[in-house]
Amino acid sequence: MYDAIVIGVGGMGSAAAYHLARRGARVLALEQFDIPHDRGSSHGVNRIIRLAYAESPLYVPLLKRAYELWRELEAVAGERLLFITGGLDIGSAGDSLVARSRLSCEAHDLPHEYLDASAIHARFPGYELPRDYVGVFQPQGGFVLAERSVVAHVEGAMAAGADVRAREPVLHWDAGDERVTVKTSRHTYEARHLVITAGPWAASLMTGLDMVAVPERQVLLFTQPQHPERFRPDRFPIFIIEAPDGLFYGLPIYGVPGLKVGKYHHLQQQSSADTIDRGVHPEDEQALRAILVRCFPDANGPTLAMKTCIFTNTPDEHFILDRLPDRPVCVAAGFSGHGYKFCSVVGEIMADLALDGGTKHDVSPFRLARFGSGEGGVKRED
Repeated sequence: MYDAIVIGVGGMGSAAAYHLARRGARVLALEQFDIPHDRGSSHGVNRIIRLAYAESPLYVPLLKRAYELWRELEAVAGERLLFITGGLDIGSAGDSLVARSRLSCEAHDLPHEYLDASAIHARFPGYELPRDYVGVFQPQGGFVLAERSVVAHVEGAMAAGADVRAREPVLHWDAGDERVTVKTSRHTYEARHLVITAGPWAASLMTGLDMVAVPERQVLLFTQPQHPERFRPDRFPIFIIEAPDGLFYGLPIYGVPGLKVGKYHHLQQQSSADTIDRGVHPEDEQALRAILVRCFPDANGPTLAMKTCIFTNTPDEHFILDRLPDRPVCVAAGFSGHGYKFCSVVGEIMADLALDGGTKHDVSPFRLARFGSGEGGVKRED
């Protein structure tokens, strides 16, 4: 019997398996696709990380621990995974994003600067913002290498004794008071604890998540700047921009050619994880180029790549981190397009919840019960 079975070995699941195994637990981690794979939310080169957190100041303590754990993982893996570029939250002076970013910095005494458009351009020439735009610059923003971090967590988990198996979909699970049984396409396993970290497939594994962990199609665009030296990590901070047509984000050129840009909730296309449109279309590119025209005209060059991925959104766009009240089952889901940076600390939290029944981290805002879905449960085969 295993101490814990982890279902889903993407960003969150790989970190959960790593922390469970490093605590001495006998761990089985199950993935329905390859490790890593490009069908969920954790693939590609990189993801933004930032301390100035406009979503809510309550995330900042978790972020501080996430930074520590990313650095610890780098030491274990022997490779660089976290890159600091600085980060900018940008919008018109009265926009909510800028005000909330400043609030987060002030609430936690984070070093930051309030800059107008000309000051931003003088320091970072790739930014050519409208004159009425302002920004909060937080020097500790940057990016985490996404697929490399999944690999590092998985390799660390296996080095600590974890049993990791890919291409083995879970068909069914049952949970009693003290143990769980998991049936896959290959075997049936037993464990004392179950951790569900299945990303956009979480709702297919657990009742109560259908309406509170909803997959959404997301598209990324990579373009060739006229002056690429202005868009390298040493000269171009990661950004989030509140514009009239939506909330955009971007990262410097790294790992693949081209500036990376995306738009939160893109074209607002929700579906199941298995039926989501994984192609890219002219309307996708048009939506993303809008921010280049407005704020980065030098980067509005030829398309180099377009990629799809999946957000899994909760109604309030805050996470689900919880343990079911009557069964040894934990779930991490609904990261709503801003979760990857937390993988390192979410893995620690899942290990705490599974092995100890609680955690030193304040996860009270992330409980399932806030949606009236606190019961949860198994989803059976048809």
